[in-house]
Amino acid sequence: MSTIILGIESSCDDTSAAIIKDGYLLSNVVASQAVHESYGGVVPELASRAHQQNIVPVVNEAMKRANITKEELSAVAFTRGPGLMGSLLVGVSFAKGFARSLGIPMIDVNHLTGHVLANFIKVEGEESVHPKFPFLCLLVSGGNSQIILVKAYNDMEILGQTIDDAAGEAIDKCSKVMGLGYPGGPIIDRLARQGNPKAFTFSKPHIPGLDYSFSGLKTSFLYSLRDWMKDDPDFIEHHKEDLAASLENTVVEILMDKLRKAAKKYNIKEVAVAGGVSANTGLRNAFYDHAKRFGWQVYIPKFGYTTDNAAMIAITGYYKFLDNDFCPMEAPAYSRVTLE
Repeated sequence: MSTIILGIESSCDDTSAAIIKDGYLLSNVVASQAVHESYGGVVPELASRAHQQNIVPVVNEAMKRANITKEELSAVAFTRGPGLMGSLLVGVSFAKGFARSLGIPMIDVNHLTGHVLANFIKVEGEESVHPKFPFLCLLVSGGNSQIILVKAYNDMEILGQTIDDAAGEAIDKCSKVMGLGYPGGPIIDRLARQGNPKAFTFSKPHIPGLDYSFSGLKTSFLYSLRDWMKDDPDFIEHHKEDLAASLENTVVEILMDKLRKAAKKYNIKEVAVAGGVSANTGLRNAFYDHAKRFGWQVYIPKFGYTTDNAAMIAITGYYKFLDNDFCPMEAPAYSRVTLE
């Protein structure tokens, strides 16, 4: 009998549902929320309301594309946290009601674990190569910047993480300072492809161990712009491509420096990346470069699995289902949690 998992993701501003059958992805539907663009960031109340509107049609579309009926589902996997509490509650509440009505088990998924295991998503008929345990994973997004030692799908150790801002958060804030809009990541990526990454120099943090810090870079970027604009009020417009390229290059160098140290310290050459910032072209190119220079075997998810999506929740749920790792109906959502 086939194992069919419905995955539900609603941790921030994307409502997503996916179907995994016997380890293979059949569908992955994502409804994004454009309402936040005019505010320059996600508004939690508006996000939760949009999730309420989207959750039923998104789940229905995922099952329709997968050609699966609700009676065929083996379990419902859902993001329990971390994330925005209002957004999480929509997904958690729907998962509870749906699972109870069908008499099937629930599987709670840590959102960060899901990002790491996005590297294990398989699609029938497509070539797929996955990391071998143990491997290192650089998890970079708007809320997280972590180096993780992945010993098994359910055994992960955080070796280093940001002590302040995450990499994606720093990029978004610098983009906002430049007046480029929200979300800043894709805009900076596009502009950086046309600029000189060595045009400008910004300060890099000196943090011991494998931890990160990006608040100093953000401050350096802001103060540099302020000084340059004293002489040329239109400095940003005249140099936005070079500014974007230099900012991206600095962030990537900071990320890769600590990752190299971790790979050397733990003698690991299996290295993966995950999270929203893993869609960045500069970071992906840096991974390919390090594969050549240091003999790493690198793993980079498809663009559709880098940002928040239910496919990563469903594949994590699939592995937990095989271990009979279910959660009780009364399990609450949690806004803050670590991998460990």
